[in-house]
Amino acid sequence: MEQGTLVQGRYRLLGLLGRGGMGDVWRAEDEALGRQVAVKCLRAGLVEHDPGRARLQLERFRREARVAAGLQHPGITVVHDFGDADGTPYFVMELLDGSDLGKLLDGLPGRRMPVNQAVDTARQIASALAYTHARDVIHRDLKPANLIRTTVGGIKICDFGIARLRGGGGATSRFGSGGSPVGTPRYMSPEQINEDDLDARTDLYSFGCVLYELLIGQPPFTVGDPLVIMLDHRDTPPRPPRELRPEIPEDLERIVLALLAKDPEDRPADAMTVLRSLNAVAHPRRRAGGPLPPWAERMGPVPVTLVRVTPEARGVAELTRRWPRAALPLPPS
Repeated sequence: MEQGTLVQGRYRLLGLLGRGGMGDVWRAEDEALGRQVAVKCLRAGLVEHDPGRARLQLERFRREARVAAGLQHPGITVVHDFGDADGTPYFVMELLDGSDLGKLLDGLPGRRMPVNQAVDTARQIASALAYTHARDVIHRDLKPANLIRTTVGGIKICDFGIARLRGGGGATSRFGSGGSPVGTPRYMSPEQINEDDLDARTDLYSFGCVLYELLIGQPPFTVGDPLVIMLDHRDTPPRPPRELRPEIPEDLERIVLALLAKDPEDRPADAMTVLRSLNAVAHPRRRAGGPLPPWAERMGPVPVTLVRVTPEARGVAELTRRWPRAALPLPPS
């Protein structure tokens, strides 16, 4: 593929956006609908001298398209189309206007987000993961480079190239083409490294690595070659975030360390549990009134009306009794 190519008589390639492990991503014009999109093409000649690896890469590419196309959530990149152009598989995605979290961190002092921004970002990731896991999809490569912050502030999970369906088998279920674990060493869970069977909690561990990096500026283990880093993930406790950044709330540190537990059984049960914990950190005043119903958890801060108690303000006491979160009496002036 090259600039100017018209794919399937519809998608005009305008410029190369990036190159991944398997394919090239192009900015393109959808001439049928008059909109710009992203087109990902499997790179020609990538494994031309290794037919077995070529089949594996093609399977992964098609799997990525199928898995992503089946997910419809504001926090997941939308897939519009899939096909084959003159022997080159491709799929068409929404064009994201923004930057991945790694590049965003590179532009911040110490590569650290403000704590409240890190919590908001983590809440969006947790929401998308909860949706993804509810549909039995495990991403297996969650990292800042695969998390896009759009210009309007939303977070999108992308690149489902090594995702798998929970309980699914096949050549891409655990290993790379050379028989090694798939994933990115700085963000791999101990069970990925041990080549164990995986469930959604492997994504929670990777999510913990991402959240640690948002707060500290780097993931928990970075020293040494990839093998040393993987052994650290498997055997070495992470340094508590508050030792490196004391202003991090204790409850937030507990969430991070729970996500980074070596044993999956010691991590939170699921991403929705993590989301509720992050909501409590973001809006601590909710705790005084007890837990909120699930629909209220997805809303923003609870609105509060301040009511001044005066002799003329009849009914305020009854309002406060019935709706303790809606009315907070002030002392008489």
